[in-house]
Amino acid sequence: MSFTPLLLHWYERHGRTLPWRETHDAYRVWISEIILQQTQVAQGLDYYRRFVERFPSVDVLAAATEDEVFGLWQGLGYYSRARNLHAAAKAVVVSGGCFPTDHDAVRALPGIGPYTAAAICAFAYNQPFAAVDGNAYRVLTRVFDIPTPIDTPAGRREVQALADQLIDRRRPADWNAALMDFGATHCTPRQPRCHECPLSDICLSRAAATVTDRPVKSRRVAVAERFFVYVFLRRDGLIYLCRRGTGDIWAGLYQPLLLEFDHRPSDAETLQAIIDNIGTKELKVKTLEKGIKHLLTHRRLYIDAYAVALNGPFERDGFVAVKADEIDAYAVPRPVERLLERVLE
Repeated sequence: MSFTPLLLHWYERHGRTLPWRETHDAYRVWISEIILQQTQVAQGLDYYRRFVERFPSVDVLAAATEDEVFGLWQGLGYYSRARNLHAAAKAVVVSGGCFPTDHDAVRALPGIGPYTAAAICAFAYNQPFAAVDGNAYRVLTRVFDIPTPIDTPAGRREVQALADQLIDRRRPADWNAALMDFGATHCTPRQPRCHECPLSDICLSRAAATVTDRPVKSRRVAVAERFFVYVFLRRDGLIYLCRRGTGDIWAGLYQPLLLEFDHRPSDAETLQAIIDNIGTKELKVKTLEKGIKHLLTHRRLYIDAYAVALNGPFERDGFVAVKADEIDAYAVPRPVERLLERVLE
């Protein structure tokens, strides 16, 4: 038996039951695909349910404010996904309010790349497009023992062409779901279940003992280190926050006063920087936490956090004074969210 029948047979017995698999609503399929980019299913499931409950249709999402969208997205990271989601919803509404059914029209929406467009068209409309995600790359490069690096244009073209050839054109939605599920639960990055694999007889990398070498990547991306000091300014039950600008991580989210260094600052350097930014030496500075490590794609953040009780208003452009019981209305980066719990104790 060849690859596709074996894969579909496995899926019929072991495929996952997920809410976005039980609908052909393109809007809900789209929401699930955007949430699941860079997010595991276990984490994304609750976000998906909350998101479609709050924004049940594309027009409701388009009418929301960016802060409302960010508020539900908080904790998922990669906020450009939420921003593009909002922009695409507005584009759909402007063009008539119906989610497009044509692949090229879907692909033209903000934030929708080749994979997402293929997934939407396959799952919502059962169109024969192969959606090649990380799971698909892993399964296909292992089963067919492909040595071409998948982080090169040639590698991506080779795997995509193979997927396009293998897809079951009568059941493209099931085929794509099967490939994703098989990679996520069986042919995993570490400790794949080769000893009980239904594809073992046709798996070329198993025969060649190259399973752990697939998929191949040609280069490692350098990880930049950044050093943040957050200063939570408080006065009479208020916390001062400002909105991050564009062109950097967490664009559009709120944060306390941020001091960034090009090295790990000493206590003396930190205190002096706080004094310089607030403009007075008469400060009560409380250490909240030091040496927090937060990992992002290609970045490693080291964070120290302090709280300062102010005697008067903090007047600086871009800062807003937020009541403690209204802080949930402001979307913040995950490290700030954790630290706010300490500040509000």
